[in-house]
Amino acid sequence: MAIQPLTTQGLIVSCQAAPEDPLYGPEFMVRMALAAEQGGAIGIRCNGRDDIEAIKRAVSLPVIGLIKREIAGSDIYITPELEDVRAILEAGADIVALDLTNREDRYTKGKALIDYVHKAGSRVMADISTAEEALQAERMGVDYVSTTLSGYTPYSPQQEGPDLELIASLRGKLSVPLVAEGRIWSAEEAVAALAGGADYVVVGTAITRPQLVTQRFVNKIADFLSQTQTQARLIENKGG
Repeated sequence: MAIQPLTTQGLIVSCQAAPEDPLYGPEFMVRMALAAEQGGAIGIRCNGRDDIEAIKRAVSLPVIGLIKREIAGSDIYITPELEDVRAILEAGADIVALDLTNREDRYTKGKALIDYVHKAGSRVMADISTAEEALQAERMGVDYVSTTLSGYTPYSPQQEGPDLELIASLRGKLSVPLVAEGRIWSAEEAVAALAGGADYVVVGTAITRPQLVTQRFVNKIADFLSQTQTQARLIENKGG
């Protein structure tokens, strides 16, 4: 099967669900991926061999595959080992996403994983959390750099929204495409990431995890009602 690289700039939809999510499982993620393709997405990012394989069969878009797996004593959980890379490639992913943060001597293992993917004829997306990691990933030979892990390492900014400063700091410094990912909740934030220098934008939770989208609406409404009721009580007390 020929590898499909990312070409046209635009939106990549991350179709992932946790085991506790109502839409967990390949059958649901395939539907999400098909809906994303119908809506104009230019790529799909997905997790786990079963989901990757099912989505790759269903859509005509490039598929970025990863495997999230916790290993005792390690903070690396995005495609941590060679066995995960093999599973992703066997499932048919066009691009393998892996953690390339500066933790646990990851660069040594990461270089071996990058070389393995390239020998298999596929491409690598490095998930990083800082500008220094992005530049190091490029030097190591990755094909794409993504800001996925900004906010998920203890030394990167911990913030509610996307790390637009990181994106801006990398503008003009990379020769490989830059992917903006992480805590992008609105179309306006996606456009801001592109305007800041990203070539692609990944949006996941805001599109494919409806229970969390619902929760955001519920919380905003609850905050409004709480403030309204507080103001009403203050007015009532003043009137008394």
